Amino acid sequence: MAKSAGCRTAELFDEHMGMAFAMMVFYPSDAPERSEYFGPFEVSVAMNGVIAEGPFRLAVISHGTGGSHLLYRTLAAHLARNGFVVALPEHPRNNRNNNELGGTAENMENRPRHLRIAIDWAFADAQLKPELKRGQVAIIGHSLGGYTALALAGGRPVAFAHETPELKARPMEVTPDERVKALVLLAPATPWFKGHGALQAVDVPILMLTGEKDEYVTEWHANVVKWGLDERVLLEHRVVPGAGHYSFLSPYPAAMTRAEFAPSQDPPGFDRLRFHSEMNAEILAFLRRVM
Repeated sequence: MAKSAGCRTAELFDEHMGMAFAMMVFYPSDAPERSEYFGPFEVSVAMNGVIAEGPFRLAVISHGTGGSHLLYRTLAAHLARNGFVVALPEHPRNNRNNNELGGTAENMENRPRHLRIAIDWAFADAQLKPELKRGQVAIIGHSLGGYTALALAGGRPVAFAHETPELKARPMEVTPDERVKALVLLAPATPWFKGHGALQAVDVPILMLTGEKDEYVTEWHANVVKWGLDERVLLEHRVVPGAGHYSFLSPYPAAMTRAEFAPSQDPPGFDRLRFHSEMNAEILAFLRRVM
């Protein structure tokens, strides 16, 4: 039986960066939902509602570069209503309000660590811990979040010269997390894994959705994943007809939907609202099947 989407906010701390960062958590609850506003975004949730009785699996969503955790709120709420606890961290210094590390190797090394911090927090939280299945984590990543998911699952990325202070390409220091059991990649950015063997250690089931009309993450990025994985890894890949790069973001409210604001726009004729109903169901079905 479907539950309500409970919701909490949390503040995490990255000791390496010496700074706090925000996170939202959606989870199954028996409390009634009502409309809540997070900035300009309206979401139906049971704010601070008591978590329902588990056990539930944990999913963590990693946003794109310069983006926001709030842009995946409808997917998170859908998963929560159907038995997942969903953590949405906002990557510090690589988000809509502060993107000073965008385009740097430092940021690429930070991002997987943020997800690990979020996972550690969830499994230690007094309210969530008793209701979570330990060691059962799915990572959902859009755009640079797709890179982040692959890195945490065992990918070995190499930074480009222009991303490093010394202007020399080098392997990036990322510690994989064995608790990761499934990946969902939405228009993933992947060139850091083009080297031979870079994805050979990734051995979890993967659902990859890419946009037919994505101008930023082209078919080449998907091929890095398809050609780089061991042939024994389960990879389900679907090209979404008519979709653009931003089509994977939750639909924007009418007041923010305008031609000059690219994230709110889709290729002509594409129905983002309808697609998200299909996408959310597809992701849920995949995670239930493989975890």
